[in-house]
Amino acid sequence: MGRLCVSGPSRQSSARSGGTMNKNDLIKSIAQSAQISRVTAERGLNGLLSALEAAMKEGQRVTLVGFGSFSVVDRAPRTGRNPKTGETVPIPPRRVVRFRPGKELADKIQ
Repeated sequence: MGRLCVSGPSRQSSARSGGTMNKNDLIKSIAQSAQISRVTAERGLNGLLSALEAAMKEGQRVTLVGFGSFSVVDRAPRTGRNPKTGETVPIPPRRVVRFRPGKELADKIQ
């Protein structure tokens, strides 16, 4: 599984700094707040990510009340333009993950 990057405060920086929190930072934060070992926190996070991935592969929407929802959206084929040459380039259809923040999360960020 790839590297997870979550926007937010990193280490001891302020909440408004706009730093980046990586997977290791998230594991450390989970371990501290739940008062569990980092190994246990990592297993829990990996389990969550695996469950999200499996559900979205099947096209299911995953909703975490108060946080937000993840869904898979099909993007239609379209034409783009190579910015260097100006040449028209076909962009194939693809499936992408969309995240929509829940009301509580959106309110906390504002």
